[in-house]
Amino acid sequence: MADDRTIFDRVADAIASETAAALATIVDGPNAGAKLLLDVDGELHGSLGNDDLDRVVGRDLRGELAAGTSGVRHYGAHGEARADEVRVFVETYAPPPQMLIFGAVDFTAALVRVAKILGYRVTVCDARPMFATKRRFPAADEVVVDWPHRLLADRGGDLGPRDAVCVLTHDPKFDVPAVLAALQTETGYLGCMGSRRTTEDRNSRLRDEGVSEADIERIWAPIGLDLGGRTPEETAISICAEIIARRAGKQDVKPLTHTSGDIHG
Repeated sequence: MADDRTIFDRVADAIASETAAALATIVDGPNAGAKLLLDVDGELHGSLGNDDLDRVVGRDLRGELAAGTSGVRHYGAHGEARADEVRVFVETYAPPPQMLIFGAVDFTAALVRVAKILGYRVTVCDARPMFATKRRFPAADEVVVDWPHRLLADRGGDLGPRDAVCVLTHDPKFDVPAVLAALQTETGYLGCMGSRRTTEDRNSRLRDEGVSEADIERIWAPIGLDLGGRTPEETAISICAEIIARRAGKQDVKPLTHTSGDIHG
């Protein structure tokens, strides 16, 4: 069992290096003050007093870290749900997830706004300087005038499972190189806008470039869940809903009223 100093050192290192970590501390109940740390590699350090509680809290730490949220959770002494013997404060230390949006098109501004609500650091990139302006996308953290594949060549190595790449262009000279570059990253989500015909044409071009069927399967296109929306704002919500579902491992999304079991499982 690691002592508090070791855990605090690990937290300090995570903050200094801007890497992800989540710390659970018992604030009320047996073993008050005990700590459990989840590091960026998914390893647990420390203990809250028993293996069952560590297992349940460790699972919840992964969920909190994926969402980038903090708060107080309640458990039984051995991690039982719907109990209040143990109160645990969860603190997450994680840089905001990134969303790279390629294409300064009509849907982009709406997607930027919704993504910001979800806590993303949003970059809009387009090679056309008259369209890629901060004035058009004031909510974006950054607007870059460049070719998408060149931006990904520079920053793609920083993308991970919490991040998203959204290709909203409809021009092969933009989106095919962008997708090729995005497939070389570890981004957790890669979505492309376009009709089914556009999607088929893009996939054909990607195959011509040597992209495997396994990599084609990584591309979520046409982008977004089928919510029936039409406006840019509704489309942006459908895209972000798909990102959330993908992150949660939900392949067949249904209304909660048509499901059973643990809502947050």
